[in-house]
Amino acid sequence: MSERKEGEGASPGDAQQPPAQPAGPPTLRRWGWPILVAVLAAVGVLLAIADTALYGPTLGPYATFLIGPSQAVLVQRPSPDPARFIRTRFPEKVSFGSPFGRLGTVSPLQALRAFLSNGAGLVLLALAVLLLFPNRARVAVQRLEGRHGIEIALAAGVAAFLLAIGAVALLRFTLIFLAVIPFVILIAGAVALFGIACIALALGRLLQRRLHLGPAHPLVAAVAGALVVFDLATIPYLGAVALAAVAIAGLGLAAVTRFGSETGWSFGDLDW
Repeated sequence: MSERKEGEGASPGDAQQPPAQPAGPPTLRRWGWPILVAVLAAVGVLLAIADTALYGPTLGPYATFLIGPSQAVLVQRPSPDPARFIRTRFPEKVSFGSPFGRLGTVSPLQALRAFLSNGAGLVLLALAVLLLFPNRARVAVQRLEGRHGIEIALAAGVAAFLLAIGAVALLRFTLIFLAVIPFVILIAGAVALFGIACIALALGRLLQRRLHLGPAHPLVAAVAGALVVFDLATIPYLGAVALAAVAIAGLGLAAVTRFGSETGWSFGDLDW
């Protein structure tokens, strides 16, 4: 029998097939999102515990707003008898002042309560905004992920914040429009909340790309991004700056995109 020439009469099934891929996705891609959300939640609780310890029993205004009032109990010592002779003893221990403030009582329960109240509240507000305005949020996130999107949002946010401060300062000197100040603050807060929700979604998408996570619902990515914002807000001594930067960027993002409008800002709208 003559040998068959190479490639002559070969069926398609005789060709070399590529190696078969595994049937299921890898473990990291399958459980990546639950692990990421759990890790971000744990980091938020740990940072809240650090806040309660570093700020001490007398929390600052920002820490009191974020974590809650301190639960420290002060026990008053009885006043010594002035007629009694008091001998000065050698000190048993010497305490040095910490450069970051007095170390207070570590309170995991208070930190967990702060996470379940403020952290969960931030997540729910972000999800509510995305559910109410999905198309506008998509446009805003696309603008933020574009070229120089973050820089433009921050610059516009600083300008909008300064304009709001100037408007409030001018309204304070009037008697007729004095009642408008709460509405200005309320509108600015609502606009900033829309921007923060969009930033949370953008952060979740960024984590998905950088960590090579599997596909997930956009709201899951928004939950992860909102937890990142909460973790930034609970960083001791720098959380207020980080939260202010995110809020200003959110305000600028909403202003630049005209609350997620398809057209955005254009001076052509003045010509009709």
